[in-house]
Amino acid sequence: MSLLLGVNIDHVATLRQARYALLPDSPNAEPSVVEAALEAKAGGADSITVHVRGDRRHMQDADVFRVKEACDLPLNLELGITEEMMDLAFRLKPDFACLVPETREEVTTEGGLDVVALFGTAREAVKRLKNAGIKVSLFIDPDLEHVEEAARMDADMIELHTGAFANATDPAVELARLVAAAELGHERGLQVNAGHGINYCNLPQLLEIPYLAELNIGHSIISRAMTVGMRQAVSEMLSGMKGYTSAP
Repeated sequence: MSLLLGVNIDHVATLRQARYALLPDSPNAEPSVVEAALEAKAGGADSITVHVRGDRRHMQDADVFRVKEACDLPLNLELGITEEMMDLAFRLKPDFACLVPETREEVTTEGGLDVVALFGTAREAVKRLKNAGIKVSLFIDPDLEHVEEAARMDADMIELHTGAFANATDPAVELARLVAAAELGHERGLQVNAGHGINYCNLPQLLEIPYLAELNIGHSIISRAMTVGMRQAVSEMLSGMKGYTSAP
């Protein structure tokens, strides 16, 4: 099966909020997250990822409902483990929910969810979301103990945090960690996804990781879209993903 691409459109909303933070529903508010989702679909995206943060710094609640209604691709909601965000998930009913860490200080998600320290809390969140018919992913660092915990709490998927790999001067060590985590995740019956910091340049090396089902990429695609448009930016990323073989 081909490696899938989920396109994160959060930073389309970031640009809009820079001018229209107080008027996100104004008829003049641009760019449109709905148009971005539809253009990503036209470029070949397999799913759309959105993240509503507690401080609503980019995506607003109304945005994600509009995207779900307008775009028939599977919707992946990233969310922190709070009652406010859990309630949003139950109302939105996305196809997938990815549990992520969230702090007010960070500009974007930095580091994976500590599923060891938060085992009880995360396990309950996974159970509630799955009972609502939502498939659940955990955004974790490529730590073998964290992969084991994800399997024990009955998550459907893990998304390996590739930020350390993307930012490393010598990524070989981080790549080895990702390979080991992917192998263990596959062995434990988890779907293995990856995301954060993936771009057009580091993609070939990242594709050395076995058993990947989907990459979730946002910033690099949105940045490229500033020059060539969303449709082509997505198509170019997919071109770089062609020929991936999941088995080692």
